[in-house]
Amino acid sequence: MNIDPNEISGKELYKLLIGSVIPRPIAWISTESKEGVFNLAPFSFFTVASAKPPMLCISIAAQGKGERRGTVKDTLANIREQEEFVINFVPFELTEPMHKSSANLPSESNEFEYAEVTPVKSVKVKPPGVEESPIKMECKLDQIIRTGSNYLVIGEMIHYSIKDEFYAGNYKTDIEKLNPLARLAGNYAGLGDIFGLSD
Repeated sequence: MNIDPNEISGKELYKLLIGSVIPRPIAWISTESKEGVFNLAPFSFFTVASAKPPMLCISIAAQGKGERRGTVKDTLANIREQEEFVINFVPFELTEPMHKSSANLPSESNEFEYAEVTPVKSVKVKPPGVEESPIKMECKLDQIIRTGSNYLVIGEMIHYSIKDEFYAGNYKTDIEKLNPLARLAGNYAGLGDIFGLSD
């Protein structure tokens, strides 16, 4: 089967992409509005853009869904205004709170409360992190680039924190203990077999 992207709908293209570019890590992004409202939302179009300086990128849809259709997502609006955000790691055990935080809630809603997780003061940025998350990466906005239907948000990581029990020493994480959650198409996956390859 061969497919010309120009001959199918955006929805069909989206389904092809999210079912093929897998598994994807989840950036559980916490932000704060100019009114001081905490926002928390997951995004799976997420990866490392640069190691030095440490840059992370997240692709955010230009518009909300459902009742929020036609409006800019709160995460994007907050990052534009405040130029700071926190990427919280999502282990398997936080699947349900992460999923709850993806709900289309009014802008004045506190997703930390809705997802039943605890905000914790960050070290170098204003938005709080998720206390229950084992890894938190505090970021300053570098740039936002419009890419078709999405906005590519690039942030410089200015502070990294990891809970002691997940640190394996020598700047490495205990991946098995972290048990990262991954996004597939409409589903999720836990950590599978881990193996190495010889040179």
